Amino acid sequence: MSNIGMIIEERSRDIGDFLVGRLIPFRKKRMIGPFIFIDHMGPTTLGPTKYMDVDQHPHIGLSTLTYLFDGEVMHRDSIGTEQLIQPGSVNWMTAGSGVSHTERTPSHLRNGNTFLAQGYQIWVALPQHLEDMDPVFHHIPNNELPKWTEGSAEFTLVAGEGYNRKSPVPTYSPLFMVEIKTKEAFELNVNGKLKGEIGICIDKGSIEACGEQVGKGNILVSKVEDTCNIVVAPNSHLLLFGGQAFPEERHIYWNFVSSGKEKINAARSAWANRTFPMMPNDNTYVPLPKHGF
Repeated sequence: MSNIGMIIEERSRDIGDFLVGRLIPFRKKRMIGPFIFIDHMGPTTLGPTKYMDVDQHPHIGLSTLTYLFDGEVMHRDSIGTEQLIQPGSVNWMTAGSGVSHTERTPSHLRNGNTFLAQGYQIWVALPQHLEDMDPVFHHIPNNELPKWTEGSAEFTLVAGEGYNRKSPVPTYSPLFMVEIKTKEAFELNVNGKLKGEIGICIDKGSIEACGEQVGKGNILVSKVEDTCNIVVAPNSHLLLFGGQAFPEERHIYWNFVSSGKEKINAARSAWANRTFPMMPNDNTYVPLPKHGF
């Protein structure tokens, strides 16, 4: 879904135990654990003349994680998947050696009414030995995700492992993604709860970390294992994500991610020449951009 939305790569700064930036990748931090791309979609009002229509586009070397707060999206791909995603559920598509897909507003919402659309599109790089695996798709309903409360805060483990729980999303490397919603002020403790690099995405509200107030739209990346206390403001909405970083660098061009530039170049050529895996009943095609990331 990198064909829509915006990534703001600058505006990074240090505040004690944390590095603060605007989504990823940004200048001082290209990845957080295996997470290599986060796109905040919306909030925006769609219909009756404006809908989501992301035409057929390719991926290699990653898993896409779609998580909605509002609205619905119909996913179709070159391995035959057709899956509607609704708020709180997870679409997890692993591209591996190559997959193409579309994401569109479903037909039942194209009814002349307006509706709110908002969520996150996230890319998780595959470990090197699985970059050429066969593509696969999984849908995990909202009611199958682990949920619990701590004080006034509501937690959902969207993917991976954390807080002594495990999500049913079939991940391929040690990682976590946790959603937190607060009604009252809440002191967040991540020490010993999550393993690896930790990013805190503020979707709504604010937090206080290392004596500084950080508002919505920012991501904090922990620089140390024992972080300073994090106080979450009332009525805040956070996403925590991260995990074990890979030993190898990852290269990214447009929708392609790989540990080797030669694989990206091969995928670029295949897409340009229409020899990439394509959806048989969809003639839409997003051309290669002149410049990738």
